[in-house]
Amino acid sequence: MNDAKRILEAVEAGELSADEALRRLKMKPFEDLGFAKVDLHRAVQQGASEVVYGAGKTAEQIVGIVQAMQRNGQERILITRLDAEKAAAVGAAAPLVFDEASGIGRIGGMPEPDGIGVVLVATGGTSDIPVAEEAALTAEFLGNRVQRAYDMGVAGLHRTLANLDAIADASVIIAVAGMEGALASVVGGLADSPVIAVPTSVGYGAAFGGVAALLSMLNSCASGVAVVNIDNGFGAGYMASMINHMEVRA
Repeated sequence: MNDAKRILEAVEAGELSADEALRRLKMKPFEDLGFAKVDLHRAVQQGASEVVYGAGKTAEQIVGIVQAMQRNGQERILITRLDAEKAAAVGAAAPLVFDEASGIGRIGGMPEPDGIGVVLVATGGTSDIPVAEEAALTAEFLGNRVQRAYDMGVAGLHRTLANLDAIADASVIIAVAGMEGALASVVGGLADSPVIAVPTSVGYGAAFGGVAALLSMLNSCASGVAVVNIDNGFGAGYMASMINHMEVRA
């Protein structure tokens, strides 16, 4: 449920005055820091607050953005594509939980899961785990129960089949694979839930930095498979969360 709906339901229940609701909805839409315009209405518009993309930003810029978010009442902040040096600088300014393998940084606690089911994050190989963890930690930050099934690639099909129960029980599956990217098609042929395929840049020369896996996933013959960009674990985790939080609309 997004912030705007919560505010309106609080008014309906008599827990919030109309004036206070109007004040919250009219809060300034962004804060201009010169080097960044921090979106303060993202949660109202999309149901989740703005996420900070750390790559290409200096540590000082990330700290400035985080502090602007905190000034405006955002208690939980997700930062992607952090390295250890930037994480140290951010951690000196705010209590940061940093996962170096995935490059995910988090300020504030994890919420209680409130999605309709479980998000399964599966990888073809161990080398795909950093991207998979970006997806898994993103989904957890957004309020989802996440199950991991790593190194279950189709090079040893028995490893994939050993996870049939997890595949059957998931409400959304994120299939992360490099090389030829076959995992998404195989899982898609076994699952009755949406599969979000994430090609990774893992592979030898003809893998073309993930392009081979991307094209394989785009050409999947399994129904219900959608594809995000190469190494885009965050995008997959975010999309999985949206699917896992869909409300029935009359």
